[in-house]
Amino acid sequence: MPIVGFVKIADGVTSTALLTDQYELTMLAAALADGSAHRRCTFEVFARRLPHGRRYGVVAGTGRLLSALTEFRFGEPELAVAAKFLDARTLEWLRDYRFGGEIDGYREGELYFPGSPIVTVRGSFAECVVLETLILSIYNHDSAIASAAARMVSASGGRHMIEMGSRRTHELAAPASARAAYLAGFDATSNLEAARSFGVPSAGTSAHAFTLLHSGADGQHEAEAFRSQVAALGVGTTLLVDTFDITRGVATAIEVAGPELGGVRIDSGDLGVLARQVREQLDALGATRTKIVVSGDLDEYAIAALRAEPVDVYGVGTSLVTGSGAPTAGMVYKLVEVDGIPVAKRSSHKESRGGTKKAIRLARRTGTIVEEIVYPAAARRPEPNGYEIRDLQTPLVRAGEVVADQPTLQESRELVARGLVSIPREGLKLSDGDPAIPTTFLT
Repeated sequence: MPIVGFVKIADGVTSTALLTDQYELTMLAAALADGSAHRRCTFEVFARRLPHGRRYGVVAGTGRLLSALTEFRFGEPELAVAAKFLDARTLEWLRDYRFGGEIDGYREGELYFPGSPIVTVRGSFAECVVLETLILSIYNHDSAIASAAARMVSASGGRHMIEMGSRRTHELAAPASARAAYLAGFDATSNLEAARSFGVPSAGTSAHAFTLLHSGADGQHEAEAFRSQVAALGVGTTLLVDTFDITRGVATAIEVAGPELGGVRIDSGDLGVLARQVREQLDALGATRTKIVVSGDLDEYAIAALRAEPVDVYGVGTSLVTGSGAPTAGMVYKLVEVDGIPVAKRSSHKESRGGTKKAIRLARRTGTIVEEIVYPAAARRPEPNGYEIRDLQTPLVRAGEVVADQPTLQESRELVARGLVSIPREGLKLSDGDPAIPTTFLT
């Protein structure tokens, strides 16, 4: 099956149009019927708050959205589904649908805070409203993963990070998760679809099953398994040493591969204690350059706890692909302006701010950010008052066409890295607290 915008579609179908909620189309039908469908509108994507314990978020999914947007078309297979609940007029409108409006947004890899206008969509009500679910599903998933990954990268102290969560999430979410993790600073993924679709470096050697495979009636043959792996992959490979007795496993690994063995992996037990023991054992065996890889239910807190231990590489799975307790970024898509008139939702605890907005970020000359300012799009940009100033929104789509020269995944990855070192030190703490910088809303 083909993959479009990294969404698997049925054979011969290349549309992302049905990756939506039915109420988007029933609203469209009603608006077409009463004549309001063509009113000029602005929708904004923002998060009212950050997940509990978070000080910042990372914008992710922009590249995937722009790809998916180009395939948001209603062909005959899609119209056949919609025909079950829509009238003929609406079906004809969908048949010719092409988004013709404008989209601005924070750059992929940019940090965001509560109320940041992460994406702004302008056009007719009809052409904008049908994009709500597609936009939110991509940004909420990818930003949640990237935000969790960034915390893990910060906690790691610059050590190598491998995303290993494919078996702990939906098969189509796995490559998107790997992309988001790489964007946030992970070095590689175990997922080969992410390598193919997004160019994320891949990594992987063997599991416990490979060691157990070499057991026989006469017992365990760990050395035979190691010998086979080294013969196939070379001495630079990483051997999994905790299938049986870890001390014996390390000794066997060096006996088979020699002191130039690339690495050993520990996947269970008290990882801090075991890492120290294994480092001492490796050094005593002359394998001073053999790296120690640890995996097994790691999250940012476990990684931070291991920071003082002789760990060279972290492999992170379940916690990463589930957002480490925050599987969604909590972003919403709200109508904020109709024909130039600000509109706002007043529901308790779900309020929105009316009017199209822009945003800037202020920083000291050292690069440390101090404030985000959100202001009416029609107003003059606020004065910097001695700070460095940077506009946060950038053109993504104009007249329905994706703006050329969008940042590459590598460039977005570099933006995340710069953002993380620009946060005040207390903003990188894993403990509860306020957002890393305040956001000021001007009216």
